[in-house]
Amino acid sequence: MSGRDPVREQTRARYPDESGYVERDGVRISYEVYGGGEPTVLLLPTWSLIHSRHWKMQIPHLARHARVVTFDGRGNGRSDRPGDPAAYAEREFASDALAVLDATGTVAAFLVSLSLGAQRALLLAAEHPDRVSGAVFVAPSLPIAPAHPYRTVHPFDEPLDTDKGWAKYNAHYWLRDYPGFVEFFISQCLIEPHSTKPTEDAVGWALETDGPTLLAATTAPAVAEQELRRLCERVTCPVLVIHGDEDAISPHTRGEALAEATRGALLTLSGSGHFPHVRDPVAVNLAIRNFVAPHRPARWTRGRSRRKRALYISSPIGLGHAQRDVAIADELRKLHPDLEIDWLAQHPVTTVLEANGERIHPASAFLANESRHIESESAEHDLHCFQAIRRMDEILLNNFMVFHDIVRDDPYDLWIGDEAWELDYYLHENPEQKRAAYVWMTDFVGWLPMPDGGQHEAFLTADYNAEMIEHIARFPRVRDRAVFVGNLDDVVPDAFGPDLPLIRHWTQEHYDFAGYVTGFDPAQFADRPALRGELGYLPDEQVCVVTVGGSGVGGHLLRRVVDAFPAAKARVPGLRMVVVAGPRIDPTAFQAHEGLEVRAYVHDLYRHLAACDLAVVQGGLTTTMELTATGRPFLYFPLRHHFEQTFHVRHRLARYRSGRCMDFDTATPEAIAEAIAAEIGRPVAYQPVEADGAARAAAMIAEVL
Repeated sequence: MSGRDPVREQTRARYPDESGYVERDGVRISYEVYGGGEPTVLLLPTWSLIHSRHWKMQIPHLARHARVVTFDGRGNGRSDRPGDPAAYAEREFASDALAVLDATGTVAAFLVSLSLGAQRALLLAAEHPDRVSGAVFVAPSLPIAPAHPYRTVHPFDEPLDTDKGWAKYNAHYWLRDYPGFVEFFISQCLIEPHSTKPTEDAVGWALETDGPTLLAATTAPAVAEQELRRLCERVTCPVLVIHGDEDAISPHTRGEALAEATRGALLTLSGSGHFPHVRDPVAVNLAIRNFVAPHRPARWTRGRSRRKRALYISSPIGLGHAQRDVAIADELRKLHPDLEIDWLAQHPVTTVLEANGERIHPASAFLANESRHIESESAEHDLHCFQAIRRMDEILLNNFMVFHDIVRDDPYDLWIGDEAWELDYYLHENPEQKRAAYVWMTDFVGWLPMPDGGQHEAFLTADYNAEMIEHIARFPRVRDRAVFVGNLDDVVPDAFGPDLPLIRHWTQEHYDFAGYVTGFDPAQFADRPALRGELGYLPDEQVCVVTVGGSGVGGHLLRRVVDAFPAAKARVPGLRMVVVAGPRIDPTAFQAHEGLEVRAYVHDLYRHLAACDLAVVQGGLTTTMELTATGRPFLYFPLRHHFEQTFHVRHRLARYRSGRCMDFDTATPEAIAEAIAAEIGRPVAYQPVEADGAARAAAMIAEVL
């Protein structure tokens, strides 16, 4: 058994610039290199239970400031799994590290280790000081201080009459029920509440090896306690020890002992367990980064003449956020004419921002692409939105670290996050990082499970909701203002989960309501014939606009509607169909028909929607509410497993009595053609949408300035 299952490999925030293998005594070791700066950071392997992907939350940030080298330890990942315990001796791992340094042309490196990897780091630092610039020990597992008493109750190599708790740390149990041991051990590594995602990751990585391999690695010759102490005395490089005070695997006293023995510094993380680099990644990343490449603070003076500055973070999942954010920014400038706004954003949002002359922060180039990840998670008109965002964890952390570096070096008076999940989450996890007024905006509240997800998905969504509720309760001043883009009745009446509040009641207590933000005044389209003429639509044409937003997820729906065009044209002779593929779908991939045109991008698409006789869209909120505001009939197709479109958006549209919901699974081209013929040009009586949402939102934001 070797190598990883590519099907289970989630999208990375950063991919290696170089990869390869080294071979020693017939054992191949897989390595990866990220970045090309100085110095080099070598992320060492830990126990063969998991491979180098456990460093995924560190690699992107460190690789922007240094060169990063990782390798899978023998026994897991892409490296070989020898059967002889002698092949897993600590000096073999240390020799692998030296071979990887040689293969990557690395003269010297800063070492970063986790848990058992501390022994390899000590061997390298003590016996090869010319190759080691410094050493960071995360949750070191070294027997230079007593173990937790509960870990010494049961013998390791004898059959036991129980398999409860730490009795699972037993050679016979590993061979009998390795998955059972993995689940137990990882649960002890991640004792922090709300650790469902990192637990799933770690269990998955551990299941890429097996009981016999782990047993061979664990019964290898160990480094004796006295030798470890002598190695500590020989270390001359700078040392940093990072240890959680709730570590259930290796006691915090071991971190204290190592720091003292190596004359190093100790960073204690309160409430953190054995995987602080996973559960407290911001603190760990900053500590490692400052250790290997100390930060030089920017010099600046907050003088009276300095204009106020805002950093606006707009979610790239769809173009709707960009349109409303530009409208809010315009209104905000009316209230604060001296306000400078920089945007931290990525494609496709930047398309809208650039078209509106907005200034995009150059560090936006370092953002990991969220839209690409969402597309990678999608199938045929199917996007499990909740799970896709869960699996975006390393991307979100990378993007928060980009934000952190910007605001650390360049002062802003205000941060605005429109569904910038990474910003809101990690600010609440690290409230000490807040150094400016902060406004959070969203158009939905509450993760909701899909019915076919069963009890497990219901548990996961409730756990995510509970963590958010706890964040707000513990740190209410992190958000200086929370703005809901909509009205109270737009909030779903569901509960956050068992024993959790009702979403609408909780939102009413913790949010201000701006009303919906269209980004335009529907009254300006009162003269539709003039608008149609301006846009090139003829009076005798029945115009149908088909659009699916800014991501590539909607390609299947576009193809289905294009396939329906001939039948629709037969029913509606004056039909003209304009298909907007968006910036991430190839417009040349669709079959050509007379009367049908495909465009890659349409600036101010809302004007075309206001002019059309019918629109066919996905279930996204922005486009459907633009159609509602302009009183146009439309068909909408919520993505399968997209909880926001299925529950939140559909609830809001039902309140406005707008749109006709269609089921993609049963909507054949013939059924779509019939729906187009039935709905095109139909008079509607929607609930009116307010036209001052952007101004109201801007006024709320302006108050914190």
